[in-house]
Amino acid sequence: MKLTHKILFHTVLGLLASIADAAVGAGAPAEPVIPPRTGQSIDLGPEDKPAFEAPPAGFNVTREGIAHGKLEIVEYDSMTVGTKRKMQVYTPPGYSADKKYPVLYLLHGIGGDETEWQRYSKVDALIDNLIAAKKAEPMIVVMPNGRAQKDDRADAGMGAVPAFAVFERDLLDDVIPAIDARFGTQKNRESRALAGLSMGGGQTLNFGFSHMDTFAWIGAFSSAPNTKPPAELLPERAVATATSQLKLLVLTCGYKDGLFRISKGVNNYLKEKKVPHVWHVDGNGHDPTHWSSSLYYFSQNIFR
Repeated sequence: MKLTHKILFHTVLGLLASIADAAVGAGAPAEPVIPPRTGQSIDLGPEDKPAFEAPPAGFNVTREGIAHGKLEIVEYDSMTVGTKRKMQVYTPPGYSADKKYPVLYLLHGIGGDETEWQRYSKVDALIDNLIAAKKAEPMIVVMPNGRAQKDDRADAGMGAVPAFAVFERDLLDDVIPAIDARFGTQKNRESRALAGLSMGGGQTLNFGFSHMDTFAWIGAFSSAPNTKPPAELLPERAVATATSQLKLLVLTCGYKDGLFRISKGVNNYLKEKKVPHVWHVDGNGHDPTHWSSSLYYFSQNIFR
């Protein structure tokens, strides 16, 4: 990692953690708002535009007259951390252990935990509504705690930043095996998707590109500075694998997001290397509206 990238990484992560700590202290875990820095210009090119429309009104509101899935907190033994950990799991309407389902692993940001995606996006209602409209495949959605340490609370602060990297092993060695053992899952790469917001977006890119034998669908929304530099994310030797094996690769960010350049840099690199992907830029900031819209699009286009 170059020195300038390290400085940016630690500076912005410090800002993310300090604002997230303040939000937690104010009463609820939350992602920090990251506006562009004073004097920071956002250079939008012709390709920096929406790739899909905003969701319709009520897209993640619980509806009467349709079947509903189940949302539950599941505990698992983490050999990586050495303790029991929690994750939130959605199973689709009519779930049966006798059937096999694809799985979306959905990662939170620095200010969140296993409950964040549900609080921000009402994942259960969003997926229920899409399945009822036959716009998404019935799927299991796993929302783990991406802070792989014993004190995995959302207010763990800057000391928890290394735990977001450690989570790579927890996800691969503990979370996925626990889900495969407890639920009816399709145990192949084509049936696993990985997506996340902010720090979870960085994790998604870092882990997803390193484990394309495990995940065939990748979605990174408003990726944070934990994202590796593009040439480290996807070295030249891995470009052909990404091009041939990834079923869908989605990058999204709002142009009012102070972290816009991170996602833009990844997009530019993928474009240079001719790796197929969706690049979506809207007028949002580092906020739940953008993440919910991104999830709405992503969940309709996986496992198909």
